[in-house]
Amino acid sequence: MPPAHPFDDDKLKEECGIFGVVGVTDAANFVALGLHALQHRGQEAGGIVSHHPEHGFNNARRFGYVRDNFTSQKLMETLPGELAIGHVRYSTAGSKGQTQIRDVQPFFGEFSMGGAAIAHNGNITNAEALRKELIERGSIFQSSSDSECIIHLMARSLQRNIPERMEDALRRVEGAFSVVAMTRTKLIGVRDPLGVRPLVLGKIGDGWALSSETCALDIIGAEYVREIEPGEMVVITADKGVESIRPFRPQKSRFCIFEHVYFSRPDSIIGDRSVYETRRQIGVELARETPVEADLVCPVPDSGTPAAIGYAHESGIPYGMGIIRNQYMGRTFIEPTEQIRNMGVRLKLNVNRALIKGKRVVLVDDSVVRGTTSRKIKEMILDAGAAEVHFRIASPPTAWPCFYGVDTPQREKLLAATMSEEEMRDHLGVDSLKFISLDGLYRAVGEASGRDAKSPQYCDACFSGEYPVKPSDMVEKGFRMKAAE
Repeated sequence: MPPAHPFDDDKLKEECGIFGVVGVTDAANFVALGLHALQHRGQEAGGIVSHHPEHGFNNARRFGYVRDNFTSQKLMETLPGELAIGHVRYSTAGSKGQTQIRDVQPFFGEFSMGGAAIAHNGNITNAEALRKELIERGSIFQSSSDSECIIHLMARSLQRNIPERMEDALRRVEGAFSVVAMTRTKLIGVRDPLGVRPLVLGKIGDGWALSSETCALDIIGAEYVREIEPGEMVVITADKGVESIRPFRPQKSRFCIFEHVYFSRPDSIIGDRSVYETRRQIGVELARETPVEADLVCPVPDSGTPAAIGYAHESGIPYGMGIIRNQYMGRTFIEPTEQIRNMGVRLKLNVNRALIKGKRVVLVDDSVVRGTTSRKIKEMILDAGAAEVHFRIASPPTAWPCFYGVDTPQREKLLAATMSEEEMRDHLGVDSLKFISLDGLYRAVGEASGRDAKSPQYCDACFSGEYPVKPSDMVEKGFRMKAAE
């Protein structure tokens, strides 16, 4: 499935969202609602597995949006039980853009002690080495997804029960992972030792929920309890509640800082901080670091909006909706000729001409990846009669690919990997271009003294080139990591 729209092709994509519940009637319906709230994390496909004591495991996997599939009463009736997990997908590993239904999670496996299903958010950086080893030992893979390695490692484990087999399997895995899994009676959640990808715990009535983000707990009326900690495994049953296990050697947390900047929904909570408030504070820091004389601050909707509000408030420059987003833009229904492709941004975004004309405009966006969208938006603003266009970016320059569950272009396609800030300004054709500093971003997320260069508090590899876990599969293919300073 190609990107829904040319505009979306110039943004970093999260790989997926995961959700699970135990101890509630019609669990699959709760999972469908949770996945709907996590749709921004993956629009390519979705799947749900449920378990019922009489009917056993049942699953449904579909391409497209949750709303177009998992709102069918007929389909949901095939997923009975008080225990279910689900997954929404945007492919990074596997056959990206050509997803087969067999690549859609959750994955299911039958073991000697019963069945288990697993859904995974993140990327396994040694998946190819593991796959090669497993195939040589007789494993038969059904999908191209790195997540399937976990099921095969569990199958080969000699441990006595499924949670122990999962511990065993995950100790072999490198990279970033948050996992929700289920047996016939248990809901299981795990985060990797660095806690790169998110996972939270919620309480709903007598039952429990696991989710990539707190906004999905809100939609089902669940109470947010806490984050699953880095390196923690929770095993949850309806009768005994939550058991916490520590299968990994303790390490310093390196949560993905881009979750604060872009991936998470603004109504989610990360580390007891409102994502919206953090993004607004990014705008405040950006205004302090990169002031400019202008008449209007405009967000590039929707992800630039909180930062633009913060920038306007701190700078004293009026805030205005200079660009209006068409909320109902679906897939392009016309044959995508070159002319139609060039209209791409205009189909999704339109300039508020009456507001823009004659003004010196500060455009606030969350990131610049390839720069193609930024150029088109700049042209639209100038066409509407703006006197000047100044870009302010609410993240540092994205100069390195992510190997931990984010779809990033090859390094040479990242604008910041090949150009200086001045060269990027000339390339985009704007009056000025400034990014928030890495220290400024850290201050905005609550680190008052900025980034600890010797021991960074977050994973910021896409900005710094400092990878907390060596991307061994990519290095094997020739990827050159940043030389140690």
